[in-house]
Amino acid sequence: MKSYLYTKGFYLFHVVEVSITIVSVELMKLLELSWEFYPSLVGGLGTYASEICRQFVKLGTDVTVLTINKGDLKKREIWQGIDIHRPIIVNTEDFFGSIISEEVREWGGRGIEFFSNIIAYNILSASKVANDLVRIEGMEFDVIVAHDWLSIAGGLSLKRELNLPLVFHIHSTERGRSLGNPSRTVEQLELIGAQRADLIVTVSQAMKGEMSTIGFPSEKIKVIYNGVDERKYRSSNVSTKRVKEIRELYGVEEEEFMILFIGRLVAVKGVDKLVQSMSYVKSKFPNAKLLVIGLGALQEHLRNLVHQYSLDKEVDLRYEFISEKERLEHYAACDVAVFPSLYEPFGIVALEAMSMEKPVVVGARGTSGLREIVIPNGEKQCGYHVNPYDPADIAWGINSLLVDRENMERLGDNGRSRVLEKFTWNGIATETLHAYQELLQSS
Repeated sequence: MKSYLYTKGFYLFHVVEVSITIVSVELMKLLELSWEFYPSLVGGLGTYASEICRQFVKLGTDVTVLTINKGDLKKREIWQGIDIHRPIIVNTEDFFGSIISEEVREWGGRGIEFFSNIIAYNILSASKVANDLVRIEGMEFDVIVAHDWLSIAGGLSLKRELNLPLVFHIHSTERGRSLGNPSRTVEQLELIGAQRADLIVTVSQAMKGEMSTIGFPSEKIKVIYNGVDERKYRSSNVSTKRVKEIRELYGVEEEEFMILFIGRLVAVKGVDKLVQSMSYVKSKFPNAKLLVIGLGALQEHLRNLVHQYSLDKEVDLRYEFISEKERLEHYAACDVAVFPSLYEPFGIVALEAMSMEKPVVVGARGTSGLREIVIPNGEKQCGYHVNPYDPADIAWGINSLLVDRENMERLGDNGRSRVLEKFTWNGIATETLHAYQELLQSS
């Protein structure tokens, strides 16, 4: 019965998606600078840049991308219709540490190497565009797009060099990412970029509010949400057999609950509070198991928490970066997905889980795009909002779902419907191109 209803629902929504696809957008030539881009994906930034550029091409836009290359990737290739350039980063360790600010020197060896790589990437990218692509190959562009502080220096250089409008996409701020302990150098780069950019695009109303309070020019800021590939992230794409295999891999029986967290294992994601919450969950649902998948600085701390709270049977820690295919399979296999971020400008992982028809529990304090994604009550409810600083409240959200399997299924269906209504990449890309067009018309 569920399969029939799902299939029927998909084709109804498919009609809506086709109507969105035919929205007229003028052809443009975009120059995109993104530190992360396929196949070098670390977090949401790389996923966003890769997916939206694919959609731009499908909508008839010409897209050229400049991204990072540590020497193991092709320097130039066409992927999904996108012209990707990856200048190889040069090693500046012999001198860079002696000419940078005292604050950056305090980052230490790996921090200095990271910052020097960013500066090299920006300079090499700007030089390649201005000298090779424009002057030698005769390429033309309409808009420069820089993603986060990691690419804004190159964007600013090219704005001056080519006299083109610059769009600054801000996916998070240094102050927010650092939980109030920002790098002064990175903050200054963000603010200079915001002041000189012609348009700022950010991912949620929560982010716009945060940015306005710390000095970003609010009159330039436009909110456009992120999206998800709803055709790829669909539960029917994973077989029942594979779902069973995944659950068996972690020793989760059919009658047990599988709770899933996928993400970076860092303080800002609230994963340590999630682990602690399982001491409350297990008292009410001893048949619930939490699976944590990811890499990050909290790995040893999480092991210690599992031991401290005697959660060896309730928590499984898998320290690995898994492929997108595996991610899809794990979403399909879980019963509930939990993302208790302390700071989350948007939260693509929540969209992915919702698109896979899974109810979600999300952090909803402070700067939280998750609060805007997830409806916590009413007929369209698709999950619960919790205080990510409080393990007991996280457990309340999880327990509220586990108490009723039929309601879990209803909320999962609602999540899928919300994605189709508001968060498809096609719709997001169309809205973004319209914003670029308005900028060009006003220039």
